[in-house]
Amino acid sequence: MPTRKLYKVTFLSAGRIYELYARRVATSELWGFTEVSEIVFDVNEGVVVDPSEERLRDEFGGTKRLHLPMQSILRIEEVERRGALRIRDAASGETVVTPFPMPAKPR
Repeated sequence: MPTRKLYKVTFLSAGRIYELYARRVATSELWGFTEVSEIVFDVNEGVVVDPSEERLRDEFGGTKRLHLPMQSILRIEEVERRGALRIRDAASGETVVTPFPMPAKPR
């Protein structure tokens, strides 16, 4: 059985660089956009190990199709296997750390 293609899509949005994995990348019906669909997330249930992945799942988990402006796409790669999902700061390139929720401080 042939292996389904997997793409790593790196794009810029709101001063951050997002890295997602998807099964389908195509020219969008909207002029000047690229369509990304079948976004792939880790299927493991249970303890959250990577807060960045959880944040991306919250933001894009219910997305059927993502239409990205062509000029926001930095790179599209066909890859063999999925790696870590990341959000990086566009200016510094450092990974954006999503802190775990902390209890409110008593007043």
